Amino acid sequence: VQLQASGGGLVQAGGSLRLFCAASGRASSSYVMGWFRQAPGKEREFVAAITWSVGATSYADSVKGRFTISRDITRNTVYLQMNSLKPEDTAVYYCAARVAGGEFDYWGQGTQVTVSS
Repeated sequence: VQLQASGGGLVQAGGSLRLFCAASGRASSSYVMGWFRQAPGKEREFVAAITWSVGATSYADSVKGRFTISRDITRNTVYLQMNSLKPEDTAVYYCAARVAGGEFDYWGQGTQVTVSS
């Protein structure tokens, strides 16, 4: 499966952005789609995930209540709605996919999100 992330940009603290992850190729209903981020000088960290089939979601504690992950099966697209953004949300955001029970083996190219204070 190929993943293409987009939607990043520059926003002031308190603002919102919506990220998109378009999936193509051999996507399967058994896949789990995820968003990760990596800030300068830091390790890549998990942000949110959603199961492709039933839409079950999970979030990192740092984004709970502010970010929402969703998917549109008809468009083969996963979204990350980010509200109440903080400067510490600044990072390159990556979408990823894995089969159920596996590792995240498929990665998109990343999109930059910058939140100014």
